[in-house]
Amino acid sequence: MFKNIVAIVTASLLLITAPSQAANDTDAKIKANFAKLGLQAESINPSKMDNLFEVFTSQGLFYTNADGSFLIQGKLYEITDGGVSSLTEESLAKVRVNGMETFKDNMIVFPAEKEKYQVTVFTDLTCGYCRKLHNQMAEYNDMGITVRYLAFPRGGLASQSYNDMRSVWCSADQQTAMTNAKAGAQVAQKICTAPVAEQYDFGRKIGVTGTPAIMLDDGMMIPGYQTPEQMQKILQSYSTKKTG
Repeated sequence: MFKNIVAIVTASLLLITAPSQAANDTDAKIKANFAKLGLQAESINPSKMDNLFEVFTSQGLFYTNADGSFLIQGKLYEITDGGVSSLTEESLAKVRVNGMETFKDNMIVFPAEKEKYQVTVFTDLTCGYCRKLHNQMAEYNDMGITVRYLAFPRGGLASQSYNDMRSVWCSADQQTAMTNAKAGAQVAQKICTAPVAEQYDFGRKIGVTGTPAIMLDDGMMIPGYQTPEQMQKILQSYSTKKTG
């Protein structure tokens, strides 16, 4: 009797262990093949499509097969009776929300006095439309829109843009430093532990390729500049859908 119980328990453990080992083998193969391309696979998960895996890297989201021998970059859609939805955007939205939570204490914020909405904007100091957006900050704020900035130096981490953005984030008065820099003033160079590089890497991971890139609280991305009126309409429409 005792031997039978031991045999049953052992068999059960093997059934539990086998899928786990298979998943580990799959992850190892995918990581190895991605490494050949200079891509570090940070997370690997099965997608809703059979035999297709979703892989987040420092350079964005990719899809691959079980051994990582094929690579797909693009959006994956699901067709249901309710219509078509982007599974890629759903996954990216979750990562965006987590990232906004991670960096919430390291953003440069221009708060609305009577806040109704907030948006999080990847910005660069030399981007023309970023400057245009910033010049209209009072209008956004008057409409109840709080603007939170994340850094995205388009020239990369070895650029003067990165040095200037780090200096703005290191300033005692970040808001004034941001406003002056976007007005074309020379940026006094400062060095500190501001997470500008981490914010830039986060942006690349979630698909940011240019600035301004605007995120809503649920991770929805709005690419490009929006006038205060356009942004208000988007946020009003979005708020109506959430409460409708």
